[in-house]
Amino acid sequence: MAADQNAEQILGSAKAGYAAFSWGDPKAAVDNLADDVEWVIPGDSAVSGTYHGKKEFAAFLAKMRDAGYSQEAELFLGDEQTVMVLFRTTTAGNESYQVDILTYREGKVVKGQCVLDTEQQRRIFGAK
Repeated sequence: MAADQNAEQILGSAKAGYAAFSWGDPKAAVDNLADDVEWVIPGDSAVSGTYHGKKEFAAFLAKMRDAGYSQEAELFLGDEQTVMVLFRTTTAGNESYQVDILTYREGKVVKGQCVLDTEQQRRIFGAK
């Protein structure tokens, strides 16, 4: 039963983080991240790469928001260690789907890995 309760807490934390970003509250969006979080954006676009720590990731979120990025989470699946989030994104009028895979330790996200349309990212943000 404790594992089920922990999984529910983790899912609730993930939902709160994505909702905060949708509402335009980037500080709340990074609250459930570990200080040393690692977030990986695949591809070779200008925003691709690995972001280390809350500060770098918050700067990435600000850059995305400035580009007109928005997201609407549609599905959360997970347990006490891993959460997968399926959501629809819009950037510069282009819609697509994305999956984030979040790894948790002690109730905080320690790693985020995105699965997204890398070609679209390159078209919108340019290549590195």
